[in-house]
This record gives sequence, structure tokens and C-alpha cells, in this order.
Amino acid sequence: MNQRSSNLLDEALGLDQVIEPWPLRGRVVAIEDQVETSGSFVLHHLLKRSLSPNSSNVTIFIAFSQPFSHYDRILRKLGCNLVSQRDNSRFFFFDMLKLQCPDGDEGITPEGGFIALYGKIHKTISALPEISWKNVSIIIDDLSLMEVAANGSSDYVLDFLHYCRTLTSEFDCSLITLNHEDIYSSEDRPTFFIQMEYIADILIKAEPLATGLATDVHGQLTVSNKGRNKVSNFHFKVKENVVECFYPGRS
Repeated sequence: MNQRSSNLLDEALGLDQVIEPWPLRGRVVAIEDQVETSGSFVLHHLLKRSLSPNSSNVTIFIAFSQPFSHYDRILRKLGCNLVSQRDNSRFFFFDMLKLQCPDGDEGITPEGGFIALYGKIHKTISALPEISWKNVSIIIDDLSLMEVAANGSSDYVLDFLHYCRTLTSEFDCSLITLNHEDIYSSEDRPTFFIQMEYIADILIKAEPLATGLATDVHGQLTVSNKGRNKVSNFHFKVKENVVECFYPGRS
């Protein structure tokens, strides 16, 4: 994503002026998208920014949606090599695609569930130099698939998110999540979905245009930044290895 395309998004997120300390430290960022308008490019952009060569940020990526090779391929197009970042201990990838949670009333056991995952995250952060704790980002690529891994138990997901939120207080790190808004009916939205909207310091919504589909615009982004008491809205167009963000009528 080049400088031009990222300006509006970075300005809305507060990433336009400083690299260190990490501007999102201690904050919760919730990204919501829809089937017609994927918000994954926002996740990719935040991942790239968190691994900027001019920073000492560390990213813990929890993948329920895609394998490492998928994200490495995308980030290479954006000018970021995840393999080298992983080798330099700046990128930790937790592949959860095969996570199976127990049935019945056993809950998530320490041997093979979300508590074990939380313990692994906590151990990873604790092993870092203390000076790096405030520059850690925890990214979860798909909350809805996390719910699937928990056999449909939104309570397990909510508990895990609460655990992760305690890390933003304990280590002053950031928590970034992606969820798909329109796979739930307005009456059946799980508790963790509503809770994430409530606790998020920054809420990013990727939505279709109100006027319908357009060839030169793929959707609109609404960024609600509670810290700045500001709401930003602009359009975006996804290209091969760049996403252009612009105000309506200025494509």
C-alpha cells in the first residue's frame, strides 16, 4: 500500500505522524466487514505498519482464516517479508486453522483450547524485552471462525477476548480483530460481537456504497476513533497490490 493510498486511513487511525511509540498501544481496534466489501485490506495494512522497518514493533498473529503462506504472499506485494520478520522474532504466527474445542460442559481445557492459546500469547510477550511490551500488537484474523472453532460457543470467544483485553492493560499492547458483520442477523448477533463494538477504541466498518456497486469504487470505510472523538468516512478501491482511499467524488 503506497503513501498516497494510506494517507486517509492512517490519518483516521492516528498513524500519520509517529511510528514510535506505536500509536495504537493499549488500544482495541475492531474491524467489521461484509461479504460484498471485505475489510481484510485494513488488517493487512495494520500488519504492515506494525512491522515497519523504522520501528521495534512486534506482532502476534492468530490465524483462524488463512495459513502463513497466504499472508506472506499478500504482505510481499505490500513490500513486507513475513519470513524475515518471523526469523527476526518480530512476527509470531499462531496457526489455529485446525483448532478443535471439546464438546459438552468440559469447557476450553488448558491442554487444547483458548486458555492454552492465551497462555502461549502471554508467554510470548513476557519473553520479550520489557521495552518491547508496549509495542506489541495482537491480531486475530477472523472472530467468526474462532466461534466455529469453539463449536459455536460465543461465550468461549467472549472470555478469550476479555483475557486478551487484560493484556492491553498489563503490557500496554494493542488488540486488533476482524469480524464479518452480515453473517449474523440483527437479532442473532453474538454477545462477543456487540461487546467488541463497545470496548473498541477504534471501530472500522467496511461497507458497500449506499448507491450500490460501482466500477471505480469498491466500498466505503467509516472509522470511529473514540480517542480523537472523530468519525471519518471515505471510499476505497482495491487493486492488485494497492488500495486507494479517497473522499467521495475525488477518485
